[in-house]
Amino acid sequence: MSGHVFVVGADLRRLVCDDVLVPTDRSLRVTHEWRRLLPDDLVGTEDRDGVCLDLTWGGEERVLEVPGGRAGEPGRQLWLVDTVDERERDPEDALRWLVDGAREALAAVARREVPAPVHGRARRLVALPALGTGWGGAAGQRGTLLQRLMPVLREGAAEHGFDVALVLRGPSDLAAAQRVRRAEAGGWDLPGHLRELAEDLGERARRGQLAVFAGAGVSAAAGLPTWEQLLDELAERSGLDDALRAGLSQLPAQDAAALMARELGREQLEGFVKERFGPGHYALAHALIADLPVQEFVTTNYDPLVELAAADIGRDLSVLPFDDAVPGQPWLLKLHGDAAHPESIVLTREEYLQFGDSRAALAGVLHSLLLTRHVLFVGTSMQDDDLIRIAHQVRSAVQAPGASPRQRSGTVLALREDPARARLWERDVQTVAIAPADAPPAEAARLLEVLLDCIGCLSTPPTGYLLDPAYRGMLSEEERTLAGALAHVERAVPAGASSSAVEEVAALLRRLGSQECGAGEPPPDEASAPRDDRLQQQRPG
Repeated sequence: MSGHVFVVGADLRRLVCDDVLVPTDRSLRVTHEWRRLLPDDLVGTEDRDGVCLDLTWGGEERVLEVPGGRAGEPGRQLWLVDTVDERERDPEDALRWLVDGAREALAAVARREVPAPVHGRARRLVALPALGTGWGGAAGQRGTLLQRLMPVLREGAAEHGFDVALVLRGPSDLAAAQRVRRAEAGGWDLPGHLRELAEDLGERARRGQLAVFAGAGVSAAAGLPTWEQLLDELAERSGLDDALRAGLSQLPAQDAAALMARELGREQLEGFVKERFGPGHYALAHALIADLPVQEFVTTNYDPLVELAAADIGRDLSVLPFDDAVPGQPWLLKLHGDAAHPESIVLTREEYLQFGDSRAALAGVLHSLLLTRHVLFVGTSMQDDDLIRIAHQVRSAVQAPGASPRQRSGTVLALREDPARARLWERDVQTVAIAPADAPPAEAARLLEVLLDCIGCLSTPPTGYLLDPAYRGMLSEEERTLAGALAHVERAVPAGASSSAVEEVAALLRRLGSQECGAGEPPPDEASAPRDDRLQQQRPG
């Protein structure tokens, strides 16, 4: 069974996965960015140039498993990969040597037995940066490296049956990697109808017409509880006797939550939510969603994982209603509250009823999106009372006398086929089943990640590396001519200019991959310094 190669913008140190590949050299030195993943007892020396590990190579191998190296989270294994060749090589041979190291690393990882992937994922996930783009010497040949590396990663995923995530942080790196993938055939093992859906949603995202709603299913992949699991955890903490705990399952979810709130007390309940849903490692789905060129996000989740994933690629989301919405910048609406503000949590029946009154303005934001955007619902079963109420109100509005017929206002990605629920919602949204009704939930969730990966690739602007010299080899003759003309504009932009017109031109050049107008030197082996200069504007739906 072939694995899949994902390309994702994220901080590899914070991504939920089973194995992490870290670049090093023959002296087993790593850059400071990787320090927090390393066991303290393995750090030999540490100075301004990096961290030297108290380990030794066993021979000529280029891959070393870090003892006790759980990469910052239980279940994750750290691997060191030699990406610095001290021998003199021509550029072609040097790139071949780097790619061979990636192939050797995937083979070594495959030899480690993993009884069960982290958090119940269907396939093991192996994550790595663009090896060799720091001390490895390939920083100026990123385009050629990606063109050589991607086939090797696909071969490894196919041979070993695990999934691979190539984790990048710079906009030009992401844009170039997605161009490489778009030029290849068969990069996504998706049924025809899902590939067509990806093309449609990718086009909507590029045109500024897509908004995203993230439900609890997205955060379950990061080890956070679903609604039912949360009630079980609260019941266990409350100390209810067996008879009462058995009766909880017979109550509607909001009433069961109300009982838990009464037993625990509001203060203890809020403390539990703040601790359980606080900052942590985010799942692949969080990063894939945050990467989409989307300006409006909505969630009923309490956790901060979408905004953390976005921040790690330079997208600072305003979290509503707690932050001010900044004109031209993306935002995330926390419809049911935020763990960082536990007093805002909507959990019990009474709080749901209050939502329709005191929190009507928040519902109005989703009303607006359903009227003006196409909303992509991910990780929700559409059983939430507030969603049902909001959808009914929007339906009533668009069916007003004299209103013209309109298309459905969103797409629900349902993990498995559910014809009855799809029929129930068919007047409001299109429901697309990711997998058949009898498919294992974990396999369906993985296929959803593949779909999100495809949408992300197809929605990525194709010009993000145009002015980045590391990708000049990927440009066509026509693109090189344009890049040469724009290089004159780059040199004309004054440093530290305060003019809004100059800053707008500089932002455009950064979106095209300019290093002259960049935000500073990139950290070694971590692509470019995170900064998001994608168009941050609201366009009519």
